[in-house]
Amino acid sequence: MKIRSYHPADEAAVIALWRECGLVRWSDPKKDIVRKMKVNPEWFLIGEIDGRVMATCMLGYEGHRAWINLLGVAPAYQRGGHGRALLAEAERLMRAAGCAKINLQVLATNAKVIAFYERLGFAQDNVVSLGKRLESS
Repeated sequence: MKIRSYHPADEAAVIALWRECGLVRWSDPKKDIVRKMKVNPEWFLIGEIDGRVMATCMLGYEGHRAWINLLGVAPAYQRGGHGRALLAEAERLMRAAGCAKINLQVLATNAKVIAFYERLGFAQDNVVSLGKRLESS
């Protein structure tokens, strides 16, 4: 898998991947991409094999904590080390930026994904995650 930054020509493939992985839930994926392109666009990672977008990982860092968003690997490529490789690159980038901790959120009912992150050294923090939607989609 080659890891690179997102290009505008990736939009349709990225959105299709997010839908395939069940990552499109509350927001408009096109708006999510536009927003990310305004803030550290180089931290919107794409995994590709033979020119096909098959994984994504969107990173954010405001100077205190980093966040991983929309990490997904196409089902046909899961369990092949691709998610692990994307996370390793995300950690490398965040360390280089001076970040001390990475956060991410997973639906409490998604035991398979929670187990994936736990195998990679992530642990549940004793916190309550709160959110407020500023737009409906």
